[in-house]
Amino acid sequence: MINTSEILQTINMIDHQKLDVRTITMGISLLSCAADDERALAVRVYDRITRRAERLVEVGRAIESEFGVPIVNKRISVTPAALIAGAVKDPLPVARALDRAAKETGVDFIGGYSALVQKGMTAADRRLIESSTEALAETDFMCSSVNVGSTRAGINMDAVRMMGETVKAAAERTADRGGFGCAKLVVFCNAVEDNPFMAGAFHGPGEGDCAVSVGVSGPGVVKVALEAVRGEPFDVVAETIKRTAFHITRVGQLVAMEASKRLGVPFGIVDLSLAPTPAVGDSVAAILEEMGLEVCGTHGTTAALALLNDAVKKGGVMASSHVGGLSGAFIPLSEDIGMIHAAERGALSLEKLEAMTCVCSVGLDMIAVPGDTPAETIAAIIADEAAIGMVNNKTTAVRIIPAPGTKVGDSVEFGGLLGRAPVIPVRQYGASAFIHRGGRIPAPLHSLRN
Repeated sequence: MINTSEILQTINMIDHQKLDVRTITMGISLLSCAADDERALAVRVYDRITRRAERLVEVGRAIESEFGVPIVNKRISVTPAALIAGAVKDPLPVARALDRAAKETGVDFIGGYSALVQKGMTAADRRLIESSTEALAETDFMCSSVNVGSTRAGINMDAVRMMGETVKAAAERTADRGGFGCAKLVVFCNAVEDNPFMAGAFHGPGEGDCAVSVGVSGPGVVKVALEAVRGEPFDVVAETIKRTAFHITRVGQLVAMEASKRLGVPFGIVDLSLAPTPAVGDSVAAILEEMGLEVCGTHGTTAALALLNDAVKKGGVMASSHVGGLSGAFIPLSEDIGMIHAAERGALSLEKLEAMTCVCSVGLDMIAVPGDTPAETIAAIIADEAAIGMVNNKTTAVRIIPAPGTKVGDSVEFGGLLGRAPVIPVRQYGASAFIHRGGRIPAPLHSLRN
């Protein structure tokens, strides 16, 4: 039973502490769209998406208005495109159809120009990866992702090398926009099938025909809650975060169930991630500093983030029967004003961010590096992050931007939720011979759990 006090508390979170529903994402299966002709395939993809999602934005806005809960983004995720494009020689028409469908339905992003190549690569997978540079440059709202590893399969190092080259090429192809193409491209290990967050969202082959999922946020709410227990032991800190995460997730559950009912689409999951924005007061870094760190990135940061991530999940799972997606705390460098300031002060390095990904949601996210960073170095960074995911049986990812024409100390402006990315240094020593070995890094011993 929800009482008056809880209602007033939630209203205060929305009005003063930047609580929002970060996204309503409709997942749509495109498996029935497969065709052996590029034009026919593109038409089927466009028609299916626009029919299924024609009311998504309208319903999202209505819920936002009636419940007073800000819903920042309305998004669509679809079946990984490589799975439906196996019989065509050119998958680019699918990318264009996805982008047109996004514009027609009015959503903010559409994800699913994706391939799952953790163990091997089909001809369709290869064609999609090779086309993704052009696809990312041509489109405005379409996002792409590739899963290069998993705990059960190991790491496909041929795919890792290709993705290093793809990231580099996507940056150069969109140099006039600061390498913006890379902001729509994610490289995963252990990708999940029900992720509502871009740019890595896709509707997994194990999902149903259609589903609606919600991603909640609220770093500002957690920060304010911790201000009330300043100086208290970590046990109190953890309990405070858990209670706050419960309230945040209940809001997401309410919105998800209402959207499901109005759209006539099954409810998928609530992703209870703390997703920051560039706005002051909406920062994961600020939460960590509220725990007692002078600046995010100093010694103790990884421990503080581990506590935060665990407490968020413990509180959230009590508030919803269907928690999924990535769920935890995100650390996208360009999208968190506290992270940006820490990087500019020299407290937050690429290596420290990598260490933090061992205990948080996902991985190296929206990291800008110098434009002359070699493709092999980018691939090596991807391999390192994939290894963390593979060994620790968790989802990790890399969204990195070798911003053309930039050097360490510069910054790249993307605007909106993508924010401003300070350009941080990478190691100057090469990894070319390592990357060009190819093959597959075997799965760890603990993958044998049958």
